[in-house]
Amino acid sequence: MGVEVLTVSSKGQISIPLEIRKKMSIARGDKLAVYASGDVIMLKPIRIPSEDDFEQLLDEAQEWAASVGYQESDVNDIIKSVRRKKRR
Repeated sequence: MGVEVLTVSSKGQISIPLEIRKKMSIARGDKLAVYASGDVIMLKPIRIPSEDDFEQLLDEAQEWAASVGYQESDVNDIIKSVRRKKRR
């Protein structure tokens, strides 16, 4: 796909071309984050994980914590330690 030229409406709106929306799986009502740096604007789709995705991520986090020896009782101490470091 080549470069697309978009026109900004009087309300500051643009339309993302259909080919790009299909390629990026962007549908009506989806949310996009917008970043600006210098003269560059970047749009990034925001993907909210499904319940299954969230459970998988939680399982992975718990496996990692167990692999490094963390236990649930360590959580409060870890939080306190991070907060102390941020205050400095």
